[in-house]
Amino acid sequence: MRYASIRNLDISNGENIGVSLFVQGCPEPHCKNCFNSEAWDFTGGYEWNEEVKKKFFTLIDKPYIKRISILGGEPLANENLSDVLSLVEEIRVSFPDKSIWLYSGYTWEEIINREELYGEDDCDYGYYICLDNLQLEYRKKIISMTDVFVDGRYIDSQRDITLPWRGSSNQRVIDVQKALEKGEVTLYAD
Repeated sequence: MRYASIRNLDISNGENIGVSLFVQGCPEPHCKNCFNSEAWDFTGGYEWNEEVKKKFFTLIDKPYIKRISILGGEPLANENLSDVLSLVEEIRVSFPDKSIWLYSGYTWEEIINREELYGEDDCDYGYYICLDNLQLEYRKKIISMTDVFVDGRYIDSQRDITLPWRGSSNQRVIDVQKALEKGEVTLYAD
């Protein structure tokens, strides 16, 4: 995995003061007027390695840091899946009281309620839809270990700067644990 940047005192990508990791790489098609277009190229940014991870965990390990946000690029892109999964698992073990927020162009339905939405033959719908079973299981596991999932691609024609924690009105801020418990999308706050 590669990363575009790390924000050590972030107040815009989730509730409370947090640390945000912007992973590198986002598949086509790219969102018009994306706020983070420099994170599109999978070969750009910086190498995520043990030294960087150690510094990242040092930033998280402060009493005033309440949240970790993972966004991009696309954290759930095939190229990022295994490293993001490992990272989320390690954060959950090392910092069980910190909130994890995940931002993705995928929607809840495309991952969690996939069969209801597309049936079994879904590869005609493009990159964000066509997934093999391992990729789908990785995505489900990553989401299930987070607290908040901000889903959906940014749509410039639905841009709304008054909405907290997201850029366009189609995106939802989902309370993951409540949604999994209820078996339906449950919004975190609006």
